[in-house]
Amino acid sequence: MESYLNTVSIPDDSEFDHPTLNDCWNQIGVMGDRTCGELKTVIHCRNCNVYSAAGRSLLERNTPPEYLQEWTDILSEASTQQIGVGEGTLVRAADTLSVIIFRLGNERLALPVNILQEVTPPYAIHTVPHRSNSIFLGLINIRGEMLLCISLRDLLGLDPVAESADFSNTINPQRMIVAGRNENKWVFPVDEVHGTYRFHINEFKDAPVIISKASEAYTKGVVTWQDKKLNFLDSELLFYTLNHKVF
Repeated sequence: MESYLNTVSIPDDSEFDHPTLNDCWNQIGVMGDRTCGELKTVIHCRNCNVYSAAGRSLLERNTPPEYLQEWTDILSEASTQQIGVGEGTLVRAADTLSVIIFRLGNERLALPVNILQEVTPPYAIHTVPHRSNSIFLGLINIRGEMLLCISLRDLLGLDPVAESADFSNTINPQRMIVAGRNENKWVFPVDEVHGTYRFHINEFKDAPVIISKASEAYTKGVVTWQDKKLNFLDSELLFYTLNHKVF
């Protein structure tokens, strides 16, 4: 999409029809000398009604017809044209899949981004008497919402990280991933999150026919990332199993 953005001429403020803003936050607010009496109540300018009203006025301002038509033409073309993905590869957006890649022990795994809710630092896990086990670890309170926490490592039957493995270049890599749809959300700790990446669907190879490990049973496909094979997990099968094993 970057190539399309480079073709758009960005209008300056003089081309927009909007009133002069009262940018008091730059004068007497947090960006100025902080003499505004409202700061004692609102603490920061972003909590002030004047600041909010200024933001709404920017969003409600009229744009030049030529600017709107230019973006309409470009976005219409982008839906049918090819976009750049990967190293010099040109593919249509419909032919790609975005995934989040993470590490559990020595294994790199991937899940589709469309089920990703958020990635958080580690939270305290509260065990549930007579219910917590190797797979169901307990409950986690994330901003007032109680979520079920599971051990994806134990569900997939992954081996503990080898002592010889060197992950010393990462700083506090442990994270928790919140994944799912609607109310069916799960949390699982991971040893490291590498980020989100986009692959062409042809890069995904079929999962092994002979299943020898639990992780392969949940593998929908295999893709190469940074010269290593990683398992793309079947999220529907994963959540189906969790709903039947935990409840």
